[in-house]
Amino acid sequence: MKSDFADRYGPWALITGASSGIGEAFARQLAAEGLNLLICARRREKLDSLAEQLQQSHGVEVRPLALDIGKAGFMASLIEATGDLDLGLVVSNAGFGLKGPHIEQPPEALGAMLAVNARAPMLITQALGEQLTRRGRGGIILTGSMEGYMGFPLSAAYSATKGFVHFLGEALWQELKPHNVDVLILAPGSTDTEALSKQGFDKNQMSGVMSPERVAREALQNLGRRRIYMPGASNRFFTWLLSSLPRKWGLAMAEAGMRAAMRR
Repeated sequence: MKSDFADRYGPWALITGASSGIGEAFARQLAAEGLNLLICARRREKLDSLAEQLQQSHGVEVRPLALDIGKAGFMASLIEATGDLDLGLVVSNAGFGLKGPHIEQPPEALGAMLAVNARAPMLITQALGEQLTRRGRGGIILTGSMEGYMGFPLSAAYSATKGFVHFLGEALWQELKPHNVDVLILAPGSTDTEALSKQGFDKNQMSGVMSPERVAREALQNLGRRRIYMPGASNRFFTWLLSSLPRKWGLAMAEAGMRAAMRR
């Protein structure tokens, strides 16, 4: 993949949510492909440590940018940081979830999740997608979720934000094709990241949990080949089953699965 990938999507890539999980895995794999990186997240110390490791291991340039994409006006800092870069790949990966009855969620947390999961990728793709079209080649990866295929009870607002990402990415896939810009919606299931424990799940009690390294690797392999990609055969089967059933049965099954996972 190395030379062809770097020619098409290099020399610089932007990754949001790069301090851990799937975002960190993207950073490590793209650095191994020879791409220079602008890595963004809120935790500056983790970004600095990752940047130092990648520069030493792969000889690429890595710029850390401590940035909260949930804040209003974050795009001004991001545009300034990318102003002198020949950016060929945008990985909009940052996000978080809330689990439990919708009526019990704190309003401020719901607002923050909407800003990070939906507003931020919308603004990032609008501004940086325009740069990619002028450039005449490149790629965008949007991290959605298997929950983006339908409303998931006990994960109502999160699945709604990921549904937004899926529709956004699908439209951009069509809009940007004439400009030689590839768009991929990544729709992972349960992944071994900080998000699982933060949402109250025990990965050791769950089946089918995938490594972030595998999720990122398969996403990069499918960029330019597919519109949407869901890692994991069991995830694909479960999503197919839910979509094949009458909607009310699919919703009941999704709720039962979520309740079982939360009990574990």
